[in-house]
Amino acid sequence: MFPPKIYVVAKRLLIVALFATPMAVFGTPHKHADSLTREWTLVWRDEFDGPNGSMPDPNKWSIVRDGSGFGNQELEYYTDRPRNLHIENGHLAITAIRENYTGPDGISREYTSGKLQTAGHFEQKYGRFEARIKVPKGQGIWPAFWMLGGPPAGWPACGEIDIMENVGFEPSKIHGTLHGPGYSGNNPLTGAYTLPNSARISDDFHVFAVEWSPDAIRFYVDDHLYETQTVDSIPSSKRWAFDHPFFILLNVAVGGAWPGNPDSATPFPATMLVDYVRVYTLKSAK
Repeated sequence: MFPPKIYVVAKRLLIVALFATPMAVFGTPHKHADSLTREWTLVWRDEFDGPNGSMPDPNKWSIVRDGSGFGNQELEYYTDRPRNLHIENGHLAITAIRENYTGPDGISREYTSGKLQTAGHFEQKYGRFEARIKVPKGQGIWPAFWMLGGPPAGWPACGEIDIMENVGFEPSKIHGTLHGPGYSGNNPLTGAYTLPNSARISDDFHVFAVEWSPDAIRFYVDDHLYETQTVDSIPSSKRWAFDHPFFILLNVAVGGAWPGNPDSATPFPATMLVDYVRVYTLKSAK
């Protein structure tokens, strides 16, 4: 692995080289079950190459400040402090901390963390959405890379695409999930991918992605296709909620109905590192 400064310089040089090439296409075209070769054109990205200690680009992200638990019985308060969200050696660092904190709304929590979203800055309907992420580990830790459909529909009618969720008690497994009207909460459309040889997701960076078309959403880990959901996957008479623009979210939750609460062995601070987030549109099909 590169030392931090060399890594950041090399990463910037790679970005310049790629964007200097007309019609640049990142990565390898993906071969799908429908035998189509799909190539993608990059349309939005964040490489998180700002100065160490700086905050995420406010032209691309809004920071969520909330300790409501979001209907999931989460235990954290999401803050806008650099200790919970900042740029570090070419990565976005989102850090969950065990500490007593009272927000401006008077809600007190025993944990803080970070959550950010592109709502109001960037939304897209269809395409490839990917991020290279190193997740934290530990019981009760719940990192996520996901998307929501914009208002005014409200959840779950707006639709939710969970590109990557990991819960600490499943150290080798990633979940990819769709929520919509009639298939949400405890009854979503979902699949999972387990790393070979009991490798832990938290031990290294992985690329998590979805490829979203009008009639299907495909889920990938490190370009391995592990799940496909289509309009035929939803219950009869229910509506396919994935036909309008969605925005992107990144967060590290603490506790909740699904992951359970942290225990004495959970390591804090718990940091998720995001190397980049990139969004593409389909260039060609042949």
